[in-house]
Amino acid sequence: MKVIEKFAREVINSGTYKELDYVYLVNKIKALVGDEDEEYDGNLSPVKQLVQMAVDHKIIPDDITSREVLNDELYDLKMPAPSKVNEIFWEKMQKSPKTATDWFYRLCVENNYVKKEAIAKNIVFSGKSSKNHALEITINLSKPEKDPKAIAAAAHKVENKYPQCALCLENEGYLGGYGKNARSNLRIIRMMIGGRSWGFQYSPYAYFNEHCIFLDQKHIPMIINQQTLVNLVDIEKQLPEYFVGSNADLPIVGGSMLAHEHYQGGRHIFPMMKSKIKKEIYFEKYPEVKAGIVDWPMSDLRLISKNSLDLIDLGSKIIDFWDHYSDPARQIKAFEGNSKHHTVTPIMHREGESFILDLVLRDNNTSDKYPLGIFHPHAELWHIKKENIGLIEVMGRAILPGRLKGELEEVKKYLLNQDNRIADSHLDWAKKLKADSHITKENVDQVLQQALVEIFDQVLECAGVFKNNKDGEIGWQKFTDALISEVDK
Repeated sequence: MKVIEKFAREVINSGTYKELDYVYLVNKIKALVGDEDEEYDGNLSPVKQLVQMAVDHKIIPDDITSREVLNDELYDLKMPAPSKVNEIFWEKMQKSPKTATDWFYRLCVENNYVKKEAIAKNIVFSGKSSKNHALEITINLSKPEKDPKAIAAAAHKVENKYPQCALCLENEGYLGGYGKNARSNLRIIRMMIGGRSWGFQYSPYAYFNEHCIFLDQKHIPMIINQQTLVNLVDIEKQLPEYFVGSNADLPIVGGSMLAHEHYQGGRHIFPMMKSKIKKEIYFEKYPEVKAGIVDWPMSDLRLISKNSLDLIDLGSKIIDFWDHYSDPARQIKAFEGNSKHHTVTPIMHREGESFILDLVLRDNNTSDKYPLGIFHPHAELWHIKKENIGLIEVMGRAILPGRLKGELEEVKKYLLNQDNRIADSHLDWAKKLKADSHITKENVDQVLQQALVEIFDQVLECAGVFKNNKDGEIGWQKFTDALISEVDK
């Protein structure tokens, strides 16, 4: 069978077109890849072969961006229109939220918006640190490398502000190009969250199962306040099998997209969610809310209640109190002039009828000793992790840079006394590993994996405002005493 013919049949079988549309559809495909057809190569997906045909016929340049744009254009032929996707989703929601999300996620995978093949390249493992924290490690290899042509084009181009950012609703169906994401096959579910119009989509390069994004339909900056908690509860009521959380809304401790209000969610149970409360806190005015400090490297206050209104009310009071709380002895400073330094990373999930809200305290102060952040990975850990600690990492899943794949292979050779090109940044660490462990070909991978788990635990401890030591306990006690007094007065 010819490849254009095969793909046209696949599109018709998907239901977006009918048999009568066959000739029209073939011409739509030929307009994208050229008129000359060829036999289908069973070793490739039809779309991959069509993209290569377009390159061979010089219909598109042979570069990452052009290939990605055409790939998504072709898959868009199999995607129902946004209105149809929304119609089907909300019909399925009448049966159950899981029925609706299962269908929508499968649609996005089958039509290559969720890049399963790329995601499978990521290195993923888990372990328990010496401080008994279960943690997950990922080395991110799924996102394509920056296209040199895109970088060059961006350097000589007046910025096009449409779409304003990668999270804007206007990305739905956007062709993309050099410096702009290809989004022809993106579909966004429209939904009301907290009385405002939002969107719900999946992440193309997911960091965990069914990784999704909730985005405000307007391009407005992120902010953490009472409305955030109202929104998280509303999402949990609509999609109770997903967790949902927000990156913090300040630089250093926040995410990379502070200009657009959004949350992340999905079907994954993170290590932090499984960690228990190590010290309970009681608020007299909120007897229906169980509260406490979580046994976790970062500083996490957890609230649990079936009464979502009380949870929102108490949670917002904790956020407001933390926003203005200072403890100079522990370098915790709420304001410098008019500059705010405190916020939280809020995360919510459900267990039956109970709403579980984690409020992770964040402080983005810097100092001469810690110019990138006092509560940020410290310099001795930068050889593994220098980037900000965002929502996913707060919950115990490391997102480590792709450079580590090659670098750790050289570390492995060093540990096995083989010829190597170990980076200077890893040398002291590797020497200590070699001194502390009996390393063989059989155990070297396990030794390296455990070492990464230990470093990630240290990274999270760096980001904690109250450390897991005696001084940290004193800090926690001082903070919670003042908090209880303020809330219950």
